[in-house]
Amino acid sequence: MEGTQTGRIRTSDAEREQTAEVLRAAMGEGRLPLDEGEARMTAVYAAVYRDELAPLTADLPGRGLPALARTPERRAAARRRLRAHAGAVMLVSGVLIAIWATTGAHFFWPVFAIVPLLLSVFKHAAVNRTGGTWHHRDWHGHGPWGPYDRFH
Repeated sequence: MEGTQTGRIRTSDAEREQTAEVLRAAMGEGRLPLDEGEARMTAVYAAVYRDELAPLTADLPGRGLPALARTPERRAAARRRLRAHAGAVMLVSGVLIAIWATTGAHFFWPVFAIVPLLLSVFKHAAVNRTGGTWHHRDWHGHGPWGPYDRFH
């Protein structure tokens, strides 16, 4: 009942772990000295409410998310998602071209679907190159404690 009376929302283990990942990435980049990073990590795992997590990453560039996106694990996952995206676009394009070929239409109508699909793959690749994320729910917006959760 305390959370509803104060308007504060309790944090989850997953949200604590996400914040801890951000702090580990920031320590790996040298943005946080080891002693300060350890103190923040202790505060992360002691946090009860979401609003206790936000200040722990507030002074990091981009709330620490760019550093997290540059970790080898995140880059490998981003490459896997890009390959899956490109594969799906190729499959859909192939099906559309097959339908066009079997119908005998003179105008190449699949171009209206294939061009936007290809552009989405190029955009996805560009986002990967800059270290951003592409449709990754947990880190879209401002993280689990920010505005994204207010709408979902």
